[in-house]
Order: sequence, then structure tokens, then C-alpha cells
Amino acid sequence: MKKKIAVGIIVFLVILFLFSQFLAKSAPKIAMVEIKGVISEYMSVIDNIQRAQNDPSIKAVVLVVDSPGGSVGAAQEIYSAVEKLRKHKPVVVSMGNVAASGGYYVSLPANVIYANPGTITGSIGVIIQHVNVSKVLEKLGVKVENIKSGKNKDILFPNNKLTPEQKKLIMETIQDVYDQFLEDVVKYRPINMETLKKYADGRILTGRQAKKIKLVDKLGNIQDAVYEAKALAGLEGKKVLIIRLRKEEGFLKKLVGSKVEITDFIPYSQLFYMMPF
Repeated sequence: MKKKIAVGIIVFLVILFLFSQFLAKSAPKIAMVEIKGVISEYMSVIDNIQRAQNDPSIKAVVLVVDSPGGSVGAAQEIYSAVEKLRKHKPVVVSMGNVAASGGYYVSLPANVIYANPGTITGSIGVIIQHVNVSKVLEKLGVKVENIKSGKNKDILFPNNKLTPEQKKLIMETIQDVYDQFLEDVVKYRPINMETLKKYADGRILTGRQAKKIKLVDKLGNIQDAVYEAKALAGLEGKKVLIIRLRKEEGFLKKLVGSKVEITDFIPYSQLFYMMPF
């Protein structure tokens, strides 16, 4: 008897899973892509953005950003991917607790940026740290010698004391990356360069402050961002499927974790997440 019940449960789950996949393929979808934590590893985010771009059933994308920033290269990789995505379908950003520095950078190409009034954003700037421990090493009686191909190859090594010339070289590098940041802000945000420079000194801003100077477009939460994406995709009044794109998972994990709902009204408690098959 127990064996029959177990088999029945498995059959039911398989049928439910297959039915959910049918719904997923037949209904128009809005995809949610998360960008969370320090931005360093970017391939998983770009893979999800690419999947959203290539799937014709996905009509719009909501980027859920909760990041204090990260490395320049990684942020620019994601920025470029969002820029390409925007050419194919609407993109809306929903900023969470923090979307500062690189977290703000990756949000820039979106059609609409939402922030909560208390979201920490801004921090437009670039920083390179150099720790000089040469005097500490001297006190310990440790001498570290760098064998290098050029005089600046060890420019950021901790046992190297920066020369005025090296500080100038680093500052020139920082300034170039900073200029790129500013150019990318004014490319997509309705703020001119002169006004932007008044606030682009590394300071953090609340979402409400950022809206006043047009660094974000609207104040609202993830619900508002989803409704905005739905409107931009021309899906108002229509039933849509909300999915959250993550790394590919095995069949069994998808089977157990699958949850599907098609709805016209999308309260936050009913947002559902599912992997496309």
C-alpha cells in the first residue's frame, strides 16, 4: 500500500511538473534576474541576461540589484549585457538595500530605474588602494626584493613605496575610468555632465535624493518594477508568468522546486519563481 502511495505521489509530481513546463512555454513571461553582493564573478549574470534576451516568450526583464559595487571590469561586462538586452525588450531595475558604485553602474542602461526611498545608491567614483608595509618589514628585519621587467611592474606591491611619478600614473588611470563612468551615466540618465559632476564625488545618496537629481527614475519597490515591466511590454490586463532566472539545475531539483502561477494581479507574496525547462 505504501509503495502504491509513493508511486502515486511521484506520478502526480511528474504530471504537475510537465504541466508547469507547458504553462511556462505557452504564457508570456517577465523574467527576474538578480545582481547581488560584490560584483566580481559576472558570467552567471550574463548567462541569465542572454537567456532572457534569446527567449521570445520573455517579454520584459526586471533586474533586482542589491550590490555595493565591485570590480570595474565585471561591472562593465554586465553593463554591456544590459545595454544589448535593452535593444530587444524592456528592462526595469528594482534597487534593494543598496545599489551603489558598480551596483549603480550595472543599472544605468535600464529603461526605468526604481529605488526605494531609503535605498543607498550613488557612490559614483573609482578607488585603488595601495598598502605600504615597507617600514613594518624593516622593523621585522625582512627585506623583500622585487625582480621586475620595468620600473612600474610592482607599482601596487605592498613593499613598494610609491614615487610621485607612480602616484601620477595611478591617478591618470583612475581619472580615465572615472570619466568612463560619468559618460555612461549621462548616456542613459536625464542629467547633464556639469550637474552630474557636482554629485559624482563618491558620495552616497538615498533613493529619494537620487530621484531629485534624476539618477533614478521612480520611487517604488519590486512590485512596482514588475508592473512597470508589464506595462512597457504591452501586457497590461493580460495574464503573465513571472520567472526568476538562475543557474541551470538538474531535472529532480526542478521537479521538486517548481511552482507555477498565471495571474493578472501580482502581489509580492504571490510572486512565483520557476526555472524554464
